[in-house]
Amino acid sequence: MLEVLDMAPPPQARHQQGPARARGASSGHAPGRKQPLQSSVAQPKAEPAVVPPEGGKRCGGGGGGGGRRRGGRGRAKAAAAAAAEPRALPAPPPRTVIGPPVPSKGLSFCRRPGFGTVGARCVVKANHFLAELPDKDLTQYDVKITPEVSSRAVNRAIMAELVRLYRASDLGMRLPAYDGRKNLYTAGILPFDAREFVVRLTDEDDGTGVPPREREYRVAIKFAARADLHHLRQFIAGRQADAPQEALQVLDIVLRELANQRYVSIGRSFYSPDIRKPQRLGDGLQSWCGFYQSIRPTQMGLSLNIDMSSTAFIEPLPVIEFVAQILGKDVISRPLSDANRIKIKKALRGVKVEVTHRGNVRRKYRISGLTTQPTHELIFPIDDQMNMKSVVEYFKEMYGFTIQHRHLPCLQVGNQKKANYLPMEACKIVEGQRYTKRLNEKQITSLLKVTCQRPREQEMDILQTVHQNGYEQDPYAKEFGINISEKLTSVEARVLPAPWLKYHDTGKEKECLPQVGQWNMVNKKVINGCKVSHWACINFSRSVPEATARGFCQELAQMCQISGMEFNSEPVIPIYSARPDQVVKALKHVYNIALNKLKGKELELLLAILPDNNGPLYGDIKRICETDLGLISQCCLTKHVFKISKQYLANVSLKINVKMGGRNTVLLDAISWRIPLVSDIPTIIFGADVTHPETGEDSSPSIAAVVASQDWPEVTKYAGLVCAQAHRQELIQDLYKTWHDPQRGTVTGGMIRELLISFRKATGQKPLRIIFYRDGVSEGQFYQVLLYELDAIRKACASLEPNYQPPVTFVVVQKRHHTRLFANNHKDRNSMDKSGNILPGTVVDSKICHPTEFDFYLCSHAGIQGTSRPAHYHVLWDENNFTADEMQTLTNNLCYTYARCTRSVSVVPPAYYAHLAAFRARFYMEPEMSENQTSKSSNGTNGASVKPLPALKEKVKRVMFYC
Repeated sequence: MLEVLDMAPPPQARHQQGPARARGASSGHAPGRKQPLQSSVAQPKAEPAVVPPEGGKRCGGGGGGGGRRRGGRGRAKAAAAAAAEPRALPAPPPRTVIGPPVPSKGLSFCRRPGFGTVGARCVVKANHFLAELPDKDLTQYDVKITPEVSSRAVNRAIMAELVRLYRASDLGMRLPAYDGRKNLYTAGILPFDAREFVVRLTDEDDGTGVPPREREYRVAIKFAARADLHHLRQFIAGRQADAPQEALQVLDIVLRELANQRYVSIGRSFYSPDIRKPQRLGDGLQSWCGFYQSIRPTQMGLSLNIDMSSTAFIEPLPVIEFVAQILGKDVISRPLSDANRIKIKKALRGVKVEVTHRGNVRRKYRISGLTTQPTHELIFPIDDQMNMKSVVEYFKEMYGFTIQHRHLPCLQVGNQKKANYLPMEACKIVEGQRYTKRLNEKQITSLLKVTCQRPREQEMDILQTVHQNGYEQDPYAKEFGINISEKLTSVEARVLPAPWLKYHDTGKEKECLPQVGQWNMVNKKVINGCKVSHWACINFSRSVPEATARGFCQELAQMCQISGMEFNSEPVIPIYSARPDQVVKALKHVYNIALNKLKGKELELLLAILPDNNGPLYGDIKRICETDLGLISQCCLTKHVFKISKQYLANVSLKINVKMGGRNTVLLDAISWRIPLVSDIPTIIFGADVTHPETGEDSSPSIAAVVASQDWPEVTKYAGLVCAQAHRQELIQDLYKTWHDPQRGTVTGGMIRELLISFRKATGQKPLRIIFYRDGVSEGQFYQVLLYELDAIRKACASLEPNYQPPVTFVVVQKRHHTRLFANNHKDRNSMDKSGNILPGTVVDSKICHPTEFDFYLCSHAGIQGTSRPAHYHVLWDENNFTADEMQTLTNNLCYTYARCTRSVSVVPPAYYAHLAAFRARFYMEPEMSENQTSKSSNGTNGASVKPLPALKEKVKRVMFYC
């Protein structure tokens, strides 16, 4: 980490600002007071007093409504001052030292400051269905089943049998809803406070080979509490701050009860092969269609959110066919190689099968392994005297079944102690088993084809699902008095205008207004072109001849020049060809030869031509270049080298420009000092994300990434930092940290601190306002994440200078939600983009949004295929007093500044960049660590034993290397 203590700006801090100062903005910043951010490395400063925000804050449960903000911000004055020419930097408003939210006093998230008004009004439809609240009392009972059962399905079966036997008598005709664990809910009370019932149930065959038997269970039901719906009504009406989770949970369980009986339940979704015909995904898998269902409190009341969903299941094939799909028909006609046997063993382990060689007896087993010998070599003892018999003979004598594929191994089923052999051809995979491992590229493509539906089709499917679910006939919904509307919710929305973009004054088009979320680089030059004097190219693709590679590099260099960069037409050394397995050697060789030739000057850019299927090669190049050589790289696939398209070259040149420290475009409002709450005082915008390892990887670390803007007023360039932390830990551990150094004592560091310092170095200003966009947080983690990370931001600021506490706005960005917005009329072409989706810039902050908190849905991008998913922004904390319009407009406008393409993107760029940086850092983990997960990795929360990622080189972390 940087321990920088002199925060004075470098002399060239504001270079490259030529064209960006158009429209009368001053070329540098006012010579206002520059208090250096002092370091507290030597003697740590006392933590600032933790004081909850004062009365002027809408967070913390105060205020609300659209009242004007208090405290001196005076935007009209700021705007007037912005137009003036040498502009004095406004001092930040006088503030108290604001501590992090204090849990003991109860933390309330930011309340809605009113509703937005900017933009063209329109109506959209949302996949939310109004649910009328019951007027009955709900009662909760504790359930204890003896002997204890771990399976929810068995628990449900026990309860279903109990209800069948006793509903008319002991239960007083009540139809209870059960969560499959320890809670039972009824509408009204049962005729008793506590009672024990006896239920007999025949076990489902568990696959161990032991014949199923009847078991007796004792079920104790005991009154626990009344589930009060009064608080829920108060919450929806906006008269209570916290959502009563228990009441919501009861209603959710009631509405899921029937679906649990009809379908396969996974998370909050339900799947069935009857909803739509399953589609083959290849390698023995198929996709099942299903639906997501969740009850949510909204401004209009309770809402049932229904969305379509698809996931992969194992195809219920005869095992022989399943094996043939994975290995190919010809392979199974001969004995399996060791590699193929292991492949099949991995694919089948844990899978449930049923036998097919015994007529109507369909006994089920779970596969535990595969025999090492082929079937014709297998023998087993048939009695205690150890008389042996072959598997082939046994099946012939016992069942009259002749085994055909004797050269294949047998399935081992049941427990390991008592080996049970079943020939593959006598088994079929049981239907309804979800596939939980990673899908391959081909399977992902097939699944996307299935799930990718045009908006109109998806809307029809959702309506059909609601109709099929028949909530009005649902006995549980009836019992509890819940009515569900069958109509999509019509919501008032607004389409925010696209922002004007600024390009270089030497291009034919100096300014550009995007149309329907897109534009292009024709007649435009990037606003700050980088300079690339020394570059080289390595060709890792055997199929690309040297002449083709050379032609491609020349075309790319030319496109970079046309785009406004100073790009040398010739590489430092001739194009170097290398084998992918020699990647380390090739990179170091080219780097060192270039170093010698340039007499100590370093290579600036490496182009790499990769085979289309390149396995670990891409990740290896990025790891070596960014953590070892300190070199920026741009990889290009073989297919693009052969089929050179101008559009492709233009996109690659945009990526090269930002990786080399240039800027492609900036918001015209930014350089004209016209963005509320950004242009008035130096403002830094952060983006943060944590990516977790895939399901099944149970030890590899999670990776956190934080990016932060490094230019002001433009807010376009973002530097990024990454770190590994404990497996599936969501709180970012390295935002702020202290450690003991034998020489220097207590040392402070962390990602926020380092990025604040680099902002100061790049701009000559210290940030006086922080806007923090945090991606990847689920609702259940809002409180925890805000508490921990806001505290880390505060401490990082205080470690740089006593009483340095710039006001913070903390916004969570969510893409993994199930709200979909549809055009009100699919025949009105003006209300949609080309793909039939709602227009980019569509924002919704009423009706389907939170009853009291500051959230909104924004669809900032134009659809390409399928149904667009709007991003959901939830402002958890706001000391900058944004109005709804200011926050929505800023977020939408930033979506037009994404560096890698000439389209507005679906999530705010800082959050997008953080996601890219976190994804990139997976490649930095040592290869054996990422493949076998044998690294010493902690499941604790402090991440102490997680192996740190190799550090990014200084040269790399300053630029947008992750683009």
